[in-house]
Amino acid sequence: MITASLNNHRISPRKVRVAANLVRGKSAEQALLILSNLSKKAADPIADLVRSAVANAKNNFQMDTAGLVIKELRVDGGQVLKRSRPRSHGMATRILKRTSHIKVVLAPAPEKKQK
Repeated sequence: MITASLNNHRISPRKVRVAANLVRGKSAEQALLILSNLSKKAADPIADLVRSAVANAKNNFQMDTAGLVIKELRVDGGQVLKRSRPRSHGMATRILKRTSHIKVVLAPAPEKKQK
């Protein structure tokens, strides 16, 4: 298993999961193509993670990078920064600035059985 992870990225997990769901289960090359054409802010860090995982496979495990598939792409919640915003009548409301933990796991593509 080849992994790459990014912790406490300052985008909420709900927004990152939209981009992550599009590339989960795809090949690494196909995922990079999809992410390069996606107009979401979360597409860039996910693409960087996929590139990092492919580089890990090449340099650390001496694997062929052509047949790698995204086996797992997890987006979990990270630390929450708590801020307050002034409101009417002297009150304040809490603003939650959420962060994300993103983890990419690559695996070699399974061999197709011939009939």
